[in-house]
Amino acid sequence: MMGQVETSTAPAEAPVQAVGDEILRVEGLVKHFPIKSGIFKRTVGQVRAVDGVDLTVRPGETVGIVGESGCGKTTLGRTIIKLLEPTDGKIVFDGQDISRFRRRQMRSVRRDVQIVFQDPYASLNPRMTVREIVGEPLRIHGLYRRGEGRRRVEELLRTVGLSPEHANRFPHEFSGGQRQRIGVARALALNPKMLVLDEPVSALDVSIQAQVVNLLVQLQNEFGLTYLFIAHDLSVVRHISDRVAVMYLGKFVETGTRQQLYETPMHPYTQALLSAVPIDSPNLRGKRQRIVLKGDVPSPANPPSGCRFRTRCWKAQEICAQEDPALVKRSGGDHPVACHFAEVMRPLDVVGQATAS
Repeated sequence: MMGQVETSTAPAEAPVQAVGDEILRVEGLVKHFPIKSGIFKRTVGQVRAVDGVDLTVRPGETVGIVGESGCGKTTLGRTIIKLLEPTDGKIVFDGQDISRFRRRQMRSVRRDVQIVFQDPYASLNPRMTVREIVGEPLRIHGLYRRGEGRRRVEELLRTVGLSPEHANRFPHEFSGGQRQRIGVARALALNPKMLVLDEPVSALDVSIQAQVVNLLVQLQNEFGLTYLFIAHDLSVVRHISDRVAVMYLGKFVETGTRQQLYETPMHPYTQALLSAVPIDSPNLRGKRQRIVLKGDVPSPANPPSGCRFRTRCWKAQEICAQEDPALVKRSGGDHPVACHFAEVMRPLDVVGQATAS
């Protein structure tokens, strides 16, 4: 597992930044998908994929977004870069409010923010060679010139650990890890300031995951990139992220630095997720009790009233159904958490943690 792989480089702790020193600021971001029914396709409801998210990302740092499948992570990433149009809210990238930018206005923004998709095969055109795939952003933006463009593509392939000789091959001739490197090379073609990484290693073998993560860390150190890293594997997120936000049913339930989230988790959902992370030490395996959540994730089309996690939470009381807890610092904690009964749980690799009932 990623949590058991020793790597040569690790991200430094995010330095204290001045207020306003940010490359991305998201305020009250909402993305709803209409539910249509009947012959006339009338809207009868909304799928609340993202339902009021605030987020800031500083230049050069990595912010991890974690949560179960279906919590809205991918929708959040795609809405931030406007592959999906936001229903409401504000997106400020590099000082520009891009919330209502049209497609033509977004062209210049896309030179500075790119995305690496989850499936490295589905995101590559099987009919195009690697040279055409990596060079496509340059062509779209009018930056591809014969000799110079070819050299740029070969340079990008070397940067991600591939040979320039691979440029004339097609995607099906590569392994999953190599295809993801091609996707990273394409994302780097325009020298972006920020990359949205949508579960970039989840479709890869465990043995390849560490190589790709190390490549991402190396590229960040070399080019000063900013990452929004979306994943469900908390071990990967812990290795690469400076700050982490835990997402549940379209909202953030806990945010903080890597140390705060992993060493002193306060939200019951975060504690449950961390209790499932594999333990490195053989001496503790089989001795730690997991926090097992009962019930299914509620439908985002009809989320519970008040706290959305209350239907699966062992701490839930009447106030949880009546009042949606704000994402603020709570008594005894040093980072924001959205829970009326938040409390610090010390490192979860200690033997004897209580199991939720």
